[in-house]
Amino acid sequence: MATPQTVAFHTLGCKLNFSESSTIRRKFEEKGFSTLSFEEAADVYVINTCSVTDFADRKCRSTVRKALRLSPEAKVIVIGCYAQLKPNEIADIPGVDLVLGAGEKFNVVNYVDNISKSPHKGMVRAGEIKEVNSFEEAFSFGDRTRTFLKVQDGCNYKCTFCTIPLARGASRSDTAENVVENAQKIAEKGCKEIVLTGVNIGDFGNGTEVIEGVRPKKEALFVDLIKALEKEVNGIERFRISSIEPNLCSDEVIEFVAKSERFVPHFHMPLQSGSDTLLAMMKRRYKRQLYQERVTLIKKLMPHACIGVDVIVGFPGETDEYFKETFDFISDLDVSYLHVFTYSERPNTPAVELEDIVPMQIRRQRNEALRRLSEKKKLQFYRQHLGEERTVLFEESKSTNMMTGFTDNYIKVEIPRISTFINTIRKVRLNSLSDNGLIKSEIA
Repeated sequence: MATPQTVAFHTLGCKLNFSESSTIRRKFEEKGFSTLSFEEAADVYVINTCSVTDFADRKCRSTVRKALRLSPEAKVIVIGCYAQLKPNEIADIPGVDLVLGAGEKFNVVNYVDNISKSPHKGMVRAGEIKEVNSFEEAFSFGDRTRTFLKVQDGCNYKCTFCTIPLARGASRSDTAENVVENAQKIAEKGCKEIVLTGVNIGDFGNGTEVIEGVRPKKEALFVDLIKALEKEVNGIERFRISSIEPNLCSDEVIEFVAKSERFVPHFHMPLQSGSDTLLAMMKRRYKRQLYQERVTLIKKLMPHACIGVDVIVGFPGETDEYFKETFDFISDLDVSYLHVFTYSERPNTPAVELEDIVPMQIRRQRNEALRRLSEKKKLQFYRQHLGEERTVLFEESKSTNMMTGFTDNYIKVEIPRISTFINTIRKVRLNSLSDNGLIKSEIA
């Protein structure tokens, strides 16, 4: 059977998934495939799934239907976190030909020639997650002026709401030397910004592989990694930390970023709840006082820093009083924006056994309240910097008249389009807020 020649990808979820999809795409291209957009009729469609929300099944099904409308005879392959958690359910979706779990997704190109369209259940290759113990390097490239570089995978935490350890396995990392080498390769391709990504990147250093049940001791910590990147990589103008747990965002990490010329003043720290009672029920590894201390230190050393917050509403047992604790705690924090998640029951997690379920209507109301607070925080943060001059990395845009980019501290700006500015860093003056929530700027 002839090898198909075109492939298209659709990626759901986090930056880590995007880095892995990009790496898998390059494996296809090395084997002679041409990559098409997901809006085109391709011979093969690869759908990289997420499991964070309860919409995973719905999104997966709708994406499969879309692919088959475009190309009814195409081979449809599903990979990613949801594929590891629910492989047989996905294989039952009409049109799905192959489902690959966490241990096989990077080998997807080797399966293509052996796939045949069938009206029956798709083929499944998904082993036990405890068997997934090696680290597969990945980085995105070709789509943006910034690259997502995977440095860590899996998680050893046991948060009661989370399926990620079930979908990605134990915490494991690349070596600092290999991360530096990949960063240098990215720099040589002309990329200006690298975003370090993983499941729990602050836990960097857990070794790349378990050998005979033993994992090597940590040879490096996350702070050692960022110091090595700063010292040894040439050509990258910005490094950005994607998300880091507050208990792992140490004083040493914060102090290093504050002094760094290339690690940007932008932190994203999951909070999840402002109630110590709920944090304990979630089995988070900190109390709200520690979170507050981290924010205080960041702002003391970098008053201009952007701080993003993840928060969950509607966790079982979240009374009106506990939600008010969270709302008031965040209101008083000097943070810049929120990512708000409505709690959804996930099979095989301890939280589904908890009592005092919050009605979905109340979950949605609390979500909306925090989203409004997020907009307020973002506007406050943007207004604080009006009149300043900051550096901006400009990106490709679909607009023919305007172009956008982000400042080092993650303020999104727009200026009249100048094509030669794309993928360059320029100093701009932040003038005023526009109607679409961006800051109107001019070249300084």
